[in-house]
Amino acid sequence: MLPFIIRRLFHLIPTFIGATMLAFLISQLVPGDFFAAKALEPNVRPETIERLRAQYGLDQPMYVQYVRWMANIVQGDLGLSFSSNQPVTNLIVRPIQNSMILVLVSIVMLWAMAIPLGVYSAVRQYSMGDQLVSVFAYFGLAIPNFFFAQVFILGIFLVRGFTREVFDYNQVLLPVAGMTSNGFENFSTWEQFKDIAWHTIMPAFVVATAGIAGFTRVLRGQMIEYLGSDFIRTARSKGLGQRTVTYKHALRPAIIPFVAGIGGLLPSLIGGAGLVEIVVSWPGITPRLLDAITRQDIYVVLGFLVISTLLLMIGNLISDLLLAVVDPRIRYS
Repeated sequence: MLPFIIRRLFHLIPTFIGATMLAFLISQLVPGDFFAAKALEPNVRPETIERLRAQYGLDQPMYVQYVRWMANIVQGDLGLSFSSNQPVTNLIVRPIQNSMILVLVSIVMLWAMAIPLGVYSAVRQYSMGDQLVSVFAYFGLAIPNFFFAQVFILGIFLVRGFTREVFDYNQVLLPVAGMTSNGFENFSTWEQFKDIAWHTIMPAFVVATAGIAGFTRVLRGQMIEYLGSDFIRTARSKGLGQRTVTYKHALRPAIIPFVAGIGGLLPSLIGGAGLVEIVVSWPGITPRLLDAITRQDIYVVLGFLVISTLLLMIGNLISDLLLAVVDPRIRYS
């Protein structure tokens, strides 16, 4: 196992170099740059623009810029932001942390809901419950997350309108925007934790909806296939209970494709929740990334891409190792 891990780590080096080189090349091929827009401002002198270009190394050839950038990455420096003149690391750490909270909760919801629903649909095939789960899955796959978030917000406002005379709906219904409440700084540590958790429930569920729907349908198909296999009939003929047959003998091989997909979960932690973050005003990665793209602040954009690439490679390595744990047929030696 250890030689396999060492070999894979060495293989990741050229992969990382190739990915960063491609990302850097694409960023350089975009017409104009941050300082080209600044040059159009009447109060900015051409000498100032030239000085800033030299300060950030933009007056050098592309390959020189790439080598300097990679040398800084090796030292843990992702560069400076053009718009704020701050280290990129300082600008992206907080949005990454916020998006990680949202995406981690959505992943927990995905696995906690999709596995029981998929097993239930497979065991009770064509029952009324199976039909209801299928309808939910089709709606989850068909409706975009950002649109479902807007529908969810509208539904919460409608319920508030009907129930405002009955109870304090601000304490009962889910918040529809932001990550914290007013006066968050004055809360105790436990109150801050509860406040963030309360704000996370709705957007995390919206983010997880499509994943739950797809996971449930695929797991249902996998479970149905394995429940009709010869080794399952052999297990039943030995007198094993239905629960043991379902969860120990059928679910374990059925879930192998999803273990292989764990490698894509780590980059999704900083990939954010996409447009859902914008709809619910979540201070995550997507708003920061869109702002950096609009300003052509390329080192901020490349900083997100670098971290995402590293997490993708590490996630693929972890998924390969977990496959050996789940599937006894796989051995790395």
